[in-house]
Parts: sequence; structure tokens; C-alpha cells
Amino acid sequence: MDDEYAKLIRRMNPPRVVIDNSTCKDATVIQVDSVNKHGILLEVVQVLTDLNLVITKAYISSDGGWFMDVFNVVDRDGNKIRDEKVINYIQKTLENDSFFLSPLRGSVGVMPSEEHTSIELAGTDRPGLLSEVCAVLADLRCNVVNAEIWTHNSRAAAVVHVTDDSTGCAIKDPNRLSTIKELLCNILKGNNDLKTAKMTLSPPGVTHRERRLHQIMFADRDYERNGRAEHGRVEDISLRPHVTVMDCIEKDYTVITMRSKDRPKLLFDTVCTLTDMQYVVFHGVVHTGRMEAFQEYYIRHVDGLPIGSEAERERVMQCLEAAIERRACEGLELELCTEDRIGLLSDITRIFRENSLCIKRAEISTRGGKAEDTFYVTDVTGNAVDPKTIDLIRQEIGPSVLRVKRNSRSSPKPPQETAMSFLFGSLFKSRTFQTFKLIRSYS
Repeated sequence: MDDEYAKLIRRMNPPRVVIDNSTCKDATVIQVDSVNKHGILLEVVQVLTDLNLVITKAYISSDGGWFMDVFNVVDRDGNKIRDEKVINYIQKTLENDSFFLSPLRGSVGVMPSEEHTSIELAGTDRPGLLSEVCAVLADLRCNVVNAEIWTHNSRAAAVVHVTDDSTGCAIKDPNRLSTIKELLCNILKGNNDLKTAKMTLSPPGVTHRERRLHQIMFADRDYERNGRAEHGRVEDISLRPHVTVMDCIEKDYTVITMRSKDRPKLLFDTVCTLTDMQYVVFHGVVHTGRMEAFQEYYIRHVDGLPIGSEAERERVMQCLEAAIERRACEGLELELCTEDRIGLLSDITRIFRENSLCIKRAEISTRGGKAEDTFYVTDVTGNAVDPKTIDLIRQEIGPSVLRVKRNSRSSPKPPQETAMSFLFGSLFKSRTFQTFKLIRSYS
């Protein structure tokens, strides 16, 4: 009965999206108004980030059963969104009533597929791990069509889509799948690992891939720290994000503030974690500077209560720090583009391993018969890679096939006082959001 009533309310108040390129001189302003429901903020942010749009500022408000968000967005080059196809896609997707009525699910436009088998992996990170996994898959006649691999706090997680190398279709034979699972679990389990290595099969398209990676690493408790960094390197605390959790007693909220190095998809990562931890963002402000990003959220648990214990407070801080760090672009970014073939990924990762490169994160994709892969690498100690090593690898693979995009290991600039005062000005002490240049209400 409650669901039918909710549907009626939504039909009477359909979602509205206003996209404006004239109000703000350096960003496209997107305003989304809708009846509120749990997870709606994550769904909207997911649509924008899946289009590779960068959210530079955001104003979030969802009190009283109504959801109203304003985002300032640009493309990866820092320009306004001028492509009419992209604008129309955002408008039609976010104004589609079925989008807001559906439960939390995968990317818009991504449907479950029978064309490949989806494999989820979790285990202890170590140099050469991805190479070993790819070698096993190649030996088992599995072709990797796309994948994403994250490492954090000595843990590794991956979502990999594979096909049978002879048929090009999903692998469905139970005996073969059992063999794949057994061999991959053996590879994933470290010699002194107290945690269980995991390999599971999941229906593709059911959960957004990057959200699933957050969930896998969260379940693997990668947010628990032992005071040392990956592969024995002492952790540099100064480079970690800064997260605070405070009480807002007068409004019965918990206030979370985050300061970290800015990067693409940062907002998605933090909102995704809060949503999956069953918290609701009632109000929020996001502001990004030249190097740093600031986020402030007023939250409650889905049961309507703020954070009530020191243990819960500490856990939220740890989990948000981990969410920010998992996708941090550590090391040298390498881009590979070449004709796809069976065993290509196994060969490339083997060459990396033989030259003492450690893959910290990777995005693997194939489109139109071409492999388009991105790798973030360090040396085995976690330090910067010797340029001579990269030159040797490029000569072996092909200079036109593998290119260096950038070295993303750079220290953020000190925070600007103006940005800090903007963030920590309480939402309830000041209603001045001129910085957002909000578009006028159409209600």
C-alpha cells in the first residue's frame, strides 16, 4: 500500500530537471527536483559521473520529503556541457519517472548481459598479482573483455567480465566455472593472509561496477589500518584525507566534513559509501578548489537517528577515508591502445611484472576490436617508476601502443582560507549560497 501511495505522489509531482548554461560563467548548472527516496542522491550523481562529468560544486537538500539538488558541472577538459546529446540524455534520464521508482541498480542503459561472465575477486594485494590472475584466465581460455581493478591498504578487488575465447560468449559450464574459481582463489590467497580470498560469479549489470568495487572492499574491511602502507612502506599520514564527524544537536543531525585532494568521481565515492552504510544525506555542500575538495554533509541513519556512539563515529570516519583513497590515482598513469587479441592482457601484465612494476589500479576495456586500457603503476616498493624502465617497456610493447599520460603522484597545495570558511559555514547559520549561483526556482 505504501508503494502505491509513493507512486501516486510521484505521478502528481514528477521529477523536474533544469539545465542552464547562462547563469554561471565557468560551469553548467543542473537542478534536480523530485519527491525524495533513499538513494536518490547517489543515483543522480551516478548518472553525471558515468558521463565523465566533473562536479565542481553541489548544494544538497532533501528535508520534508522533497529532494532538491544543484550541481555545477564541467567536462574533463573543464568546459561547460555544450553537447546537445549529453544534455538531452541527462534531462530524459533524470526526468524519467521509472528511473526514480526503480530500486538502486546499475548504470542507466546497462542491462544484464548473456554475452559475458562476470567475476568478482577479493584478496591480498602483492606485486604481480594481476599478472598471475590474467595468466590463469588465459590458460583457462578466458578472454577478458573489460575489467576494473582497485588496490587499497594491502587488499585488492576486481570486477572482471570474461568470455570463452573460442565462442566469444559467456562461460556457463559449471565444471569449468568451478575450476576457474578454485585456481583464482589459490592465486588470490597470500601466504600469510588471515582473510579468505574470494571469487564469486555475479549477474552483469545488476549493480554498478564501481559501486560493487566499493562494496567488495568494504566487505573485505580494507578500511582497517595497521599503521603501515602496502608492501611494508611506512604510511604518509599527511597525504591522507581529513574526515571529521560532529554532532549538530540543535537539529538532531550528524555533521560530516571531508577535506581531500580533488579528483574525478570523488563525490560519487563518498555518497556511495554513505548510502551503502545506510545513511541519508539531508543537507550538504560540496566545493572544489584548484587542488583540494571540501565536502560537508548533514546526515542521519535510515532509522532517523544521528550517529550515537564513539565506535560508530570512528567507523564512519575510517570508511569514508577508505572510500576517498581507493580510487586515488597513485603512481604513473599508462595508457595502452592496440588491436585486441586473446592473451593480450596476460602478456602486457607479465611485461610489467618482469620489469618490477606494481599495478595499483587498472581499467580494462575493449571496443570495436581494440583494447583500451589504463594502468596506474609504481615500483615494487610503492615509489615512482624509473623513466628508463618505462622506456624499455615501451620499446618492448611498442611506443605507439603504450604511452605515458601523467604522473599523478603530486602533493596537494595548502588549503585556501576562503574555501575553508565557505565549507564550514553551517548550513543552518547561513542561507547564503551565492557561490553556487543557483538558478531561479520554477515551482
